[in-house]
Amino acid sequence: MKLDGVKVLDLSLFLPGPMLTLMMADHGADVIKVEPVGEGEPSRHIGLSTGGQTVWFRNTHRGKRSVQLDLKSAEGQAAFWALAAEADVLVEAFRPGVVDRLGVSYEAVKAVNPGIVYCSISAFGQEGPYRDRPAHDLAVEALAGLVALNEGQDGKPAMPGLMAADALASLTALSGVLMALLRREKTGRGDHLDVAMLDSLMAWTPNATGPVFAEGRANVPKAERSWGGAAMFNLYECADGKWIVLGGSEVKFAANLLEALGRSDLLDYARLPPGPGQEPLRAFFRETFRTRTQGEWEAWFEGRDVCFAPVRSLKDAFDDPAVAARRMISRDAEGNAVVGTPIQFREEPGRVEPKAPGLDEHRGEGWRT
Repeated sequence: MKLDGVKVLDLSLFLPGPMLTLMMADHGADVIKVEPVGEGEPSRHIGLSTGGQTVWFRNTHRGKRSVQLDLKSAEGQAAFWALAAEADVLVEAFRPGVVDRLGVSYEAVKAVNPGIVYCSISAFGQEGPYRDRPAHDLAVEALAGLVALNEGQDGKPAMPGLMAADALASLTALSGVLMALLRREKTGRGDHLDVAMLDSLMAWTPNATGPVFAEGRANVPKAERSWGGAAMFNLYECADGKWIVLGGSEVKFAANLLEALGRSDLLDYARLPPGPGQEPLRAFFRETFRTRTQGEWEAWFEGRDVCFAPVRSLKDAFDDPAVAARRMISRDAEGNAVVGTPIQFREEPGRVEPKAPGLDEHRGEGWRT
């Protein structure tokens, strides 16, 4: 497999770091999770459980090994350094400065392992005015301006449906780690990656920065393409109270839809810029989609060249045969479901190992690789 022989030491908690190392484990890396002594990784105790483990923990730590270490003790330090000396990658997500206080900073690890790829994930980075500010995903999304963009129909910001700061920091870090490993193959040198959740979010705003960079003003979400300003990129309620989306604002899709609905005369509205000018078309769609149930509209759209989808629950999404066909859900021997790997190679496919380590699998200074 792509990462066979790569050893990863993971000191991170919650989502960004564990998801990064999960994707590495799925493709052959030997990931050793260092958990705090006592209750271990916090996600072991958050949310619903099946088979004696929380769903969150199983789906972020399957396929890994685990050891509990007290990095403030001499025994824990000795065990850590034995592991660090053999690692190719180290991932940590403490607040900046913590690894210095614990004596496990990049400079300290580099002194005993010059080729180490050391990845630090934090809310605001290792440098900058927000460096010491505590934050999880929601606060970072708010400071990045993304909660304001997530505006509901009532004009008020809504809670995000995805931990976007966590997710993008994880994928940014994964990309950086793999780049550093590739360079190390050529130079023998490791590196220190400083990945900030805030930076990772800001990097993914090109579709939203037009008003900011071109006109020096804040966004008006309801007037913009991505958040409801375009009639063909919007949410519509059905007769049964369920919802559908039109998800492609290209004029060709509008032409196909309006012809099928017998209202090609409204096509010019779809050619206008997103915003108030498209309101007559939005109003037509609102009225039209309320005349049938979601299921009836699904049947009606079948075979039509229009970007359409029903708004589903997460359960319905995982029950979809298309998700199963992409191997994005599987089960362990006891029937506990796990999410599959999204990186799908033809020649060397990932290996989804449903088993996650128990809390007491390994403990203390006697543990070795």
